Amino acid sequence: MEAPMAVQRVSDYVWEIPVTAKEGMRVPARIYASEELLKGMDAGVFEQVTNVACLPGIRGHALCMPDGHWGYGFPIGGVAAFSTADGVISPGGIGFDINCGMRLLRTNLTRAEVQPRVRDLVEALFRAVPTGVGCRGFLHLTGPEFREMAAEGAAWCVRRGFGWPEDLEATEDGGRIPGADPEAVSHKAVGRGIHQLGTLGSGNHYLEIQVIEPQNVLDPELAAAFGLDIPEQVVVMFHCGSRGFGHQVATDYLRIFEEAMRRYGIAVRDRELACAPWTSPEGQRYFSAMACAANAAFANRQVICHRVREVFSEAFGRDARDLGLEMIYDVAHNIAKVERYRVDGEERELVIHRKGATRAFAPGRPEVPPRYRAIGQPVIIGGSMETGSYLLVGTAGAMAETFGSTAHGSGRTMSRTAAKKKVHGKTLQQDLEARGIYVRTASYAGLAEEVGFAYKDIARVVHAVEGAGISRPVVRFVPIGNIKG
Repeated sequence: MEAPMAVQRVSDYVWEIPVTAKEGMRVPARIYASEELLKGMDAGVFEQVTNVACLPGIRGHALCMPDGHWGYGFPIGGVAAFSTADGVISPGGIGFDINCGMRLLRTNLTRAEVQPRVRDLVEALFRAVPTGVGCRGFLHLTGPEFREMAAEGAAWCVRRGFGWPEDLEATEDGGRIPGADPEAVSHKAVGRGIHQLGTLGSGNHYLEIQVIEPQNVLDPELAAAFGLDIPEQVVVMFHCGSRGFGHQVATDYLRIFEEAMRRYGIAVRDRELACAPWTSPEGQRYFSAMACAANAAFANRQVICHRVREVFSEAFGRDARDLGLEMIYDVAHNIAKVERYRVDGEERELVIHRKGATRAFAPGRPEVPPRYRAIGQPVIIGGSMETGSYLLVGTAGAMAETFGSTAHGSGRTMSRTAAKKKVHGKTLQQDLEARGIYVRTASYAGLAEEVGFAYKDIARVVHAVEGAGISRPVVRFVPIGNIKG
């Protein structure tokens, strides 16, 4: 389709919508995509990214990554920076599944060792990691314990034996967003999350056993730095977030912000962009609650990581450390953070909203773990269960162009309803198994929603971020086993 508003080519992978395109735009909007991907984007992307460009205190450009598609408030793939002096914070720029993210573990195992056991491994993982809507985990927390976990994040889990100390260094922000205050969280939110630690959930969340085929090692030197240097090496990747806890935090504060906007005289083009001044009591309280949900998501992935190690250890009769089940990294892609960037010739403190977008910090940044500081922050971009996923690294280009941000996945091209009309989940499961991918699911309808043709070609998304200079691809992984909600 043709873009629904005037779009100017900045480069082969950068497209700009000027402030004249819509009344009220304070900054231009930019979309990072190849021409082919741009033409395939739904009209909602253009409408939403320009609505974001109208928000108070926005700086630089309102951005959308190549996996962008229509979302709630912001497009999925949206990035925006707001001044801490006169800007806002908006739940619609973070998402309901706060700190939905990815975790990647390497192993010392090869396809030859794992493929014959993949069915048993997937079945064991399906039992160990609850999936589906409303699923409950094996941990039984009290209210005070849950609030303590939300304040402390992944470290809370490690101290209780659900992980290794070195896992924290390999987690974005050490697995804990500063500023979390459990008092900013409602009892209803706690009630929705208290039984869900260590669960995958539903929708596009998954846990996958993957293989690195020789032709998919795109940068051997960088791959070796990540411990990915064994022919046909097996890795484990999973995608999930803060579950019902984060959803309720977002719901609570969207209601609060609707009233706050009237009080502060803020008007938005879309009520889904409800926001509050960053410096206001409401804005600060939401950030504290959001940090709690983000920390709960880090903790959730930490417990799942522990369960994965248990399953592999039992299956192979060897200790998880002997199997090399070490974390490569854990990234958030629904989050807001305070970061510093040079904008309009001046270094500024900004509230960076990433909604379906991944942090992609360049080499040398102090936020990057020491083990990776010379090569850049790991970036995990998940694809569909049919096409595979990628590991990349952040670049100086991302720091200069996109507030240290890049894509987070493939990006939908088809609604869940439309996907279910085109394929039945059971048929899809059988087809995938015939192609060497064993899938276990809590819902055949949910499986059908995630069929590969409902997503963009992840290789084209990765090519676009590489072409734009905002990420550098290292390895592509292909799936051999998958559990889905």
